[in-house]
Amino acid sequence: MIFIYAGVGVVAVIALLVANRKYMFHLVERRVADYQNELAARHCNEVENIYKQMRGWRHDYHNHIQLLKAHLAQGQFAEADEYLGKLDADLTQVDTILKTGNVMVDAILNSKISLAQSRDINVNAKAIVPKVLQVQPVDLCVIIGNLLDNAIEACMKLSEPEKRFIRVYIGVHKEMLYISVSNATGNEMKKVGKAYLTTKNTASHGFGLVRIDKIAEKYSGFVDREHEDGVFATEVMLPL
Repeated sequence: MIFIYAGVGVVAVIALLVANRKYMFHLVERRVADYQNELAARHCNEVENIYKQMRGWRHDYHNHIQLLKAHLAQGQFAEADEYLGKLDADLTQVDTILKTGNVMVDAILNSKISLAQSRDINVNAKAIVPKVLQVQPVDLCVIIGNLLDNAIEACMKLSEPEKRFIRVYIGVHKEMLYISVSNATGNEMKKVGKAYLTTKNTASHGFGLVRIDKIAEKYSGFVDREHEDGVFATEVMLPL
């Protein structure tokens, strides 16, 4: 009888382990689905914002053409040349801000910064990416994208737009690719070990931080996060 009861106990334990494994798998699967839905929603917002910008540029372009035609019709060639010079300067300035040397990084920075600015967040960005990298472009974009997503969400918790800001710097420091993103934050944050805990509980927050840490570990790099006086800063160093 003891053997039978012991057998039943083993079966029950196995059944419990199988049920627990199924539950954990379902939980992870649901969190991944939530994360993917959040990414899709963000992508839609970014595309919509870029589309609005393109419509604005189209409207401005039409006005520029009309003004130049008016100058030429009246023989005001000097005025037309001066106006073209101003347009060229504006385009050069925009191109310089977004040109890092890496097409994929340009794309992710352009979309995220554009989205931040559309939400009344002051953005200061400077980025230069070496042509030769050990880090895969996709991994680099995952890091930058998650850092900026977190920065934007933190800024949007501030009710006063003038207090919102994001600072981005990407460059080379001591033969390492150095990525720094700092932003204003109104969240209360507690540090447990090397990790920061916030009141934010969205799926993207947990997965985003984990992905950044995993990619840094993959390339034998490191991540440092600091929070002080309403500013949250993240530094990522990746070997070249």
